[in-house]
Amino acid sequence: MHPTPEQETIVDFACTRQDNLIITALAGAAKTTTLQMICKALPPKPILSLAFNKRIAEEMAKRLPGHVKAQTMNSIGHGVWGAATGRRLNVDRDKMRSALKERINEAPKSEREDLNDHWIDIMQACREAKIQGYIPPKISHVNGLITREDFYASLEEELPAHIEKLVDLILTDSIALAYSGTIDFDDQIYMPTLFGGSFPRYPLVMVDEAQDLSPLNHAMLSKLALQRFIAVGDPYQSIYGFRGAVADGMDHLKTTFSMTELGLSVSFRCPERIVLQARKRVPHMQWFKSGGHFAELPCWNLQSFTPNHGGTAIICRNNAPLFKLALELLRAGKGVHLVGTDLGPNLVKLLRKLGPESLTNAQTLQAIDRWQSEKLAKSRNPGGVIDRADCLRVFAGFGKSLGEAIVYAEHAFASSGSIQLLSGHKAKGGEWETVYHLDPWRIPSKWAHRGEAVTQELNLEYVITTRSKDKLFEVNAQDMEAFDVERV
Repeated sequence: MHPTPEQETIVDFACTRQDNLIITALAGAAKTTTLQMICKALPPKPILSLAFNKRIAEEMAKRLPGHVKAQTMNSIGHGVWGAATGRRLNVDRDKMRSALKERINEAPKSEREDLNDHWIDIMQACREAKIQGYIPPKISHVNGLITREDFYASLEEELPAHIEKLVDLILTDSIALAYSGTIDFDDQIYMPTLFGGSFPRYPLVMVDEAQDLSPLNHAMLSKLALQRFIAVGDPYQSIYGFRGAVADGMDHLKTTFSMTELGLSVSFRCPERIVLQARKRVPHMQWFKSGGHFAELPCWNLQSFTPNHGGTAIICRNNAPLFKLALELLRAGKGVHLVGTDLGPNLVKLLRKLGPESLTNAQTLQAIDRWQSEKLAKSRNPGGVIDRADCLRVFAGFGKSLGEAIVYAEHAFASSGSIQLLSGHKAKGGEWETVYHLDPWRIPSKWAHRGEAVTQELNLEYVITTRSKDKLFEVNAQDMEAFDVERV
């Protein structure tokens, strides 16, 4: 393709200057193509291109010249830690689960039920610890990125003191296992970045999705980008603060690495009509294609959703409305796929913990109310608790008993039809010909009161809008027309 003036400026800068460069690339603005142009224009010296996941790394490897090595941070860290330990590493994705199970089995029988009740909270805390770079105080010879007090204060839910101690023990067990050669995916970055290893050196390191990097990712980059560094990202797609992504991460990189900033504002994905909607958040966004379609549908029904060659997605800020619509579509004979169903197993587990499967619908709803009250009493994120409780109520509403509710939940998460339903956070990185934004009024969340929380919500609306390659419809669940399932 013929480069745009913005791309020409970026390539010229990369070739004629030695400064570090940060590229603000808006949604669909051909950032991968621009990186490809840079790599082809530069002298053929070794370049490391860091991608956000394995799929993207494989795509980059196909498109970039032979002197560019496309890898994920995980794969880099895996090699560094393997060399540091002198062992052939075994990746065990259930490592933390097994460590927790072993600790619970070692506890007195009188304490096991309580520990099992905290299972999900413990697992989430252990995962968050590795993302934030927390190291238990018992391991005193290595400094973490965050203190114990600050780490536990940052968690979504306040944990009892004895559960905090258990998390520390499991992390200590995990670190010991990593030294013996057993790691999980989080360890691939956590261990080499914090506990040492010899990182490869390249004349140029490039990183994509710079706005989504965690504190640990930033720490790893400081060990990798020792010569020239080019980062690409979109600050308006910064929506993963709840996962531990660094707030204003691109500004942080720009300051840390003394980077010059250039931009890509022309979207090749979104046509004119979609870009005009996106301009509510990003006024300087441009389009390459004319046309496109946007509409608010005042009334709609289940037959409104039809698969097409370019893909159809229904996206919502919250999960509960998606799960309810998915069950209604399934009941109407439509094939659906709940994308990113990592929440599914946890919800099914929560349903099973509510009581015996013989609980009536009314008893199940009462049990959900009790669970919500208990969680809200100690949660720092009431919105997340209420969203999960609403998800549980959706499945309870479709079943006459708790057992039936569990069956409905398992059926929904196992479905693999052509109409995709996903949250705005899961939609990032995807694109579809037709996008339905379900319940747009949910953005911003009523739990986002100020500052960074509001910014992330506004960014989320921009992300959902810019997933469309042609048509974007806004629909409200309350406007759905009744549908006679017996006529299908």
